[in-house]
Amino acid sequence: MKANSISLINALILILFGSWGYVDSGMEAFTALIPVFVGIILVAVNKGVQKENKIAAHVAVLLTFLILIGLFRPFFSSLERSDTNATLRVGIMIASTIFAMVGFVRSFIAARKSRKSKN
Repeated sequence: MKANSISLINALILILFGSWGYVDSGMEAFTALIPVFVGIILVAVNKGVQKENKIAAHVAVLLTFLILIGLFRPFFSSLERSDTNATLRVGIMIASTIFAMVGFVRSFIAARKSRKSKN
C-alpha cells in the first residue's frame, strides 16, 4: 500500500473518530477536535504526498508524528476513567497513526534506495 493511501485512511479515521469523541463529550471538549483538524490538513496535503512532493510528504509525516504523541494523554486518561468507548476510539486512532508512520518510513527508505540506484 502506498504512503498516500495509508495517510488518507489515517486522516479519515482521525476525522471520524475525533468527531465521535467531540460528540461523545457532549460537544464541550474542544480538544477532541484536534484530531479532526489534523485529519483535514492531512487530506489537504494528500495530493502532494501522492505526487511525491517532498514538502507535502514531510508536512504529513510531521503532523502524523505530532498527533501520535498527542493521542497518548487522552488514551491514558480514558484508561484511568475506565471509559471503554474513549479507550477504543483513541486506541484505533493511535493504531492507524502508527500504521501511517510505518508507511511513511517505508516510503522514504524506498525513495532513498531508488535515488542511490540511479547514481
